Amino acid sequence: MKVGITDLAAHAQVSEATVSRVINRRQGVSRKTREAVERAMAELGYERPTQGQLVAVITEFVSNPFFADVAERIESALAPHGLKTVLCPVFPGGVQELDYLTALVDKGVAAVVFLSASNTVEGADTESYELLRQRRVPYIGLNGEFADGVPVPVYSTDDALAAELAVDHLHRLGHRRIGMASGPAGNRPADRRVRGFVDAMTRRGATDAERWVVRQSYTVEGGQAAASALADRGATAVVAASDYMALGAVRGLRRLGLAVPEDVSVVGYDGTSVTEFTDPALTTVRQPADRLALEAARSVLALVSNRDVPTGELLFDPELVIRASTAPAKDRP
Repeated sequence: MKVGITDLAAHAQVSEATVSRVINRRQGVSRKTREAVERAMAELGYERPTQGQLVAVITEFVSNPFFADVAERIESALAPHGLKTVLCPVFPGGVQELDYLTALVDKGVAAVVFLSASNTVEGADTESYELLRQRRVPYIGLNGEFADGVPVPVYSTDDALAAELAVDHLHRLGHRRIGMASGPAGNRPADRRVRGFVDAMTRRGATDAERWVVRQSYTVEGGQAAASALADRGATAVVAASDYMALGAVRGLRRLGLAVPEDVSVVGYDGTSVTEFTDPALTTVRQPADRLALEAARSVLALVSNRDVPTGELLFDPELVIRASTAPAKDRP
């Protein structure tokens, strides 16, 4: 027999209007009452309807093709199930994130996906997560665990493996002075890529791998500045923490009179389609955008329907795509 609002109201001993507010995750319900209704839903096997409900995707890098691709894939996977995706561009951990969520929760948002947002920032304010938990709005993370330690589903590319793939490729080409143009300290993916890079270099006999890491912003300009610093140290290859940084590295090296890949090889990270058409076509470590988005969409559908989803971080393997920006090492002074 199909369970309805009347059944839930009787089981939880509340009004049907209260049940409706809980189902749509609206305000005006105490925590104790909300928990009683949620408990009744679980005990009676009630699944929330999804038609017309909103799923917020919180991200900073809307202009980055990788994040745009993941957001679009999530939207495509959820749309057939009646869920509508709302893209919220914010600065990770900033006040905009909480403002967006407060407004959307009051409208009855069904779930939230943190796509490399505050979940990537060490020491980020946890107020957004607390708000979602209070209102019983499920949330998941992509490419970054949450600062408050509460068990939540997280789907990430294996950054340590990504660094290993890039370093191994360059090492096989004869490069020994390999540098890394990384994102800022305190950014979880950047920190993990740096650790992976240092470990990969150390396994291959490097005794000063940390010296070959330059921290910068995840931008073309950041990549340019980092590559220039690494070139001054005599690097023959650069592992960049994003494709944008890699393209900046190519520009920076050329402005120093160095050719890519003849003088310095460059490896990017993300694997967006545009890298196939750059000059030179970029060797990159591709993140599995399709698998990350599909798993995120599956978990959102399950959580919105009141079904359990395994918590903790699930790592996805990246893939090395070899193109024209890497070549055998050439001695540099």
